[in-house]
Amino acid sequence: MDAVRDSGQINADDIGRVVARVSFFVNAGVRFIEEMCKMRAFVQLWDELTAERYGVTDAKQRRFRYGVQVNSLGLTEAQPENNVQRIVLEMLAVTLSRDARARAVQLPAWNEALGLPRPWDQQWSLRFQQVLAYETDLLEYDDLFAGSTVVEAKVSAIVDGARAEMRRVREMGGAVAAVESGYMKSELVRSLTARRGRMESGEDVVVGVNKFTTTEPNPLLADLDTAIQTVDKAVEQQGIDAVRAWRAARDRTAAEDALAALTEAAKGTSNLMDPTLACARAGVTTGEWAGALREVFGEYRAPTGVSGSAGVAGVGADIEAVREKVRKTGEELGVHLKMLVGKPGLDGHSNGAEQVAVRARDCGFEVVYQGIRLTPAQIVSAAVQEDVHVVGLSVLSGSHLSVVPDVLKGLRDAGLDDVPVVVGGIIPDADAVRLRELGVAEVFTPKDFDLTGILSRVVTQIRKARGLPVDA
Repeated sequence: MDAVRDSGQINADDIGRVVARVSFFVNAGVRFIEEMCKMRAFVQLWDELTAERYGVTDAKQRRFRYGVQVNSLGLTEAQPENNVQRIVLEMLAVTLSRDARARAVQLPAWNEALGLPRPWDQQWSLRFQQVLAYETDLLEYDDLFAGSTVVEAKVSAIVDGARAEMRRVREMGGAVAAVESGYMKSELVRSLTARRGRMESGEDVVVGVNKFTTTEPNPLLADLDTAIQTVDKAVEQQGIDAVRAWRAARDRTAAEDALAALTEAAKGTSNLMDPTLACARAGVTTGEWAGALREVFGEYRAPTGVSGSAGVAGVGADIEAVREKVRKTGEELGVHLKMLVGKPGLDGHSNGAEQVAVRARDCGFEVVYQGIRLTPAQIVSAAVQEDVHVVGLSVLSGSHLSVVPDVLKGLRDAGLDDVPVVVGGIIPDADAVRLRELGVAEVFTPKDFDLTGILSRVVTQIRKARGLPVDA
């Protein structure tokens, strides 16, 4: 990687990152032709680069083989039955074009915007692929789009844009430098921010959300308590007990010595493989192994992309109203309102948190956002150090009933009883009730589409917590 940075060249892996993360960022919508053309362009670029830059002469070895998780970002909580056709159309976009066909496809379930899919829902998604593979002849022919002037023009435009983007990244010093500077992440956040703006303005139609919103009763949602899967707390406890039993049964001295040897090796220039193997043989857990390395190397926190991302293109009356509410509340408290956006647990889905952070900044908040995979203790520590007025937690992993109570307790123990906590994510109604009982001020789910309205409610919760009139 250092050689890549120093030379300003981009290797094959870096090319993939550039194209996949920037030029071919897939919008949160069913863009059938566009997505198909993006993959055709990706295949064309890969073939050219491996042949011209790396001298791969065998065409089969230049073939771009990729697996894809079909976009779940565009799934909606409103009228979730519409998600079925969205998933199928997106699956077709990466399978119909034989020359650019995905070798493996992972599909979301229709109700992922509601909560964790049940085994039956997962089976339904699997059957989409199996029907395509075994009951249709769509996969049996040469590329159906070869020779299409429409497709070729679209692919050519995408390729030109990708080449321009790759030149831009090379001028920055390569893909590593572009990642470290935050450029790539900022471009992703900017792209989704623009998409949200088009959805809010109605330029991009999302059926059931910003158009065609009238609906009949949905039998699939007749019993929401059984329409999604919940995690058995006993399973979590079994895992905890198993780790404790493992540690109690191993040779404690051997484990401690192995960890000490790993730490010493990390401080120097020795290869870490031998001490790592010694740790495994001594029964050291992966958490202990990683913890020892963190003590030496620290922990890398990737750029969030929020600070460098442009917000809304124009300021409408709704945003101006919230800005005034933020300004007035800050004046009454004698401070500038500050919001901490936190991602607790192992959840790596950062899009929602980033969009809230960008919109909160647009609405006049000072925003603290430190990225993903934070512990509750780290979030509480940041809230204390930054002296924030509200904590917003984003949880899309289904772990809200595990991590949110820990944050609430940590804030209470730190004396921050006047700092409201709001939570957003894939949260079933029954769990939302439980979170409110535990002290969460507001619970937002994908049906709460209006980010500006959400932030207005957040300011109201700050005013309540600080004893200010809430009709201001």
